[in-house]
Amino acid sequence: MFLTTALLRKRIPGKQWIGKYRQPRAVTQSMKQAMIRRLEIEAENEYWLSRPYLTREQEYKHNTEERRAKWEAFKRLVTAKLPEHRYMSDHLDHLNVTKKWTS
Repeated sequence: MFLTTALLRKRIPGKQWIGKYRQPRAVTQSMKQAMIRRLEIEAENEYWLSRPYLTREQEYKHNTEERRAKWEAFKRLVTAKLPEHRYMSDHLDHLNVTKKWTS
């Protein structure tokens, strides 16, 4: 396919960067510099993540009060949206106008 393209000076059909007969992409100096910059940023992130702010003992259950308060606020919010309880006696009260069998 590449020989045909070179000899006939035609373009490569379809996507030339993917597939079985893809055109290899040339690596430029700017691509190398960008990769090095990304690797340096990743190395710095790993450095800072390897040094925790809190120890394991300090971190253990350090946020229980705040999490419990958030959970209680969420429960109140959910229950505020629910309608009030309804009972069958409320629905069928209109049938109790006259109770002939009790008198």
